[in-house]
Amino acid sequence: MSVGEPAASPAPRSPRELFTAFTSLALQGFGGVLPVAQRELVDKRGWLTREEFAEALSVGQVLPGPNIVNMALMIGDRFLGWRGAFAAVAGILLAPLVIVLTLAALYSQVATTPMASGAIRGMGAVAAGLIFATAIKLAPTLKKNPLPLALCAAATLATWALVGGLRVPLAGAVLGLGGAMVAFAVWWLRRTSA
Repeated sequence: MSVGEPAASPAPRSPRELFTAFTSLALQGFGGVLPVAQRELVDKRGWLTREEFAEALSVGQVLPGPNIVNMALMIGDRFLGWRGAFAAVAGILLAPLVIVLTLAALYSQVATTPMASGAIRGMGAVAAGLIFATAIKLAPTLKKNPLPLALCAAATLATWALVGGLRVPLAGAVLGLGGAMVAFAVWWLRRTSA
């Protein structure tokens, strides 16, 4: 590396490292893995920048399936090809699968107790807080977005109002508002690059 050349960002060295990293994410992310993934992959391990994480999240959200599984697949493939993709997806799914199956068997026995109902409500509140915290951490990446910041904020508020307030199904909001925003982004980018 010559003087003035930026240092290469760290990367996973093996499928095993990807598997253990994503297993760790899965085990820490009770109620939602995205906040943990952002902290672990961007802040702690440095495998991705915030912008790269936001980009992977954006693509992962429009693909069918869970966002974090889509991201694991893309990140694993990016660093180690199909072996990395397989290792990352296995890491994100294997431990939670065992835990969920075990808890489902136990929950069926205590589902009607007030303590179980309270625990579920509490977990929902924690999950909502984690998602909100992730949104705040990723907000600075909008500075590099070529679309106007006011438009991005308006789209965020409109999505929140549609899904949270008006109870529009998420698929409808993604197809309707998401489609409109994609069309606007294409128009805007053509207009500004001309």
